[in-house]
Amino acid sequence: MAVKKGKKGQGYFMKSLQETYAPSSTCFGCGPSNEKGLKIRSFAEGDKVTAVWTPEAHHEAFPGVLNGGIIGSLLDCHCNWAAAWHIMNGLSLDKPLCTVTAHYSIKLLRPTPSQSKVRLEAYIDDYDGRHKAHVKGTLFVDEKVCATCEGLFVAVKEGHLAYHRWG
Repeated sequence: MAVKKGKKGQGYFMKSLQETYAPSSTCFGCGPSNEKGLKIRSFAEGDKVTAVWTPEAHHEAFPGVLNGGIIGSLLDCHCNWAAAWHIMNGLSLDKPLCTVTAHYSIKLLRPTPSQSKVRLEAYIDDYDGRHKAHVKGTLFVDEKVCATCEGLFVAVKEGHLAYHRWG
């Protein structure tokens, strides 16, 4: 990942996959340019992709518990970036192909506390060697698994509505 200099007094920070490859994306979950979005910041770490995200009160289903739809968005977008990263490397490309969710399922295993940071992990479970990746993801709070995800993510070709969404 690229290193970016922060504002005065903030020092340096690593650019996420989203900030590096899709800085103008307006996706609700992972778009750096969506002012009202979740702004997930995913990072490649070996053979998995990780992220840490901090909920706010307006992300709650009820006091103290994160909304299930927000959990779904977090895992969907994060797993999608794991697929994009893996496909990019699998095809030896300089930038990722635009990937979309073909299908995904979420298992909500326990109430997810909204006062703590959420950690996301995703890895490739199966890859067709071209444009399709099955991904598994996990959402943790304080090392406890709160939700899991499994999904199929595919790279789209020119002509698809999402083809240019990453800029």
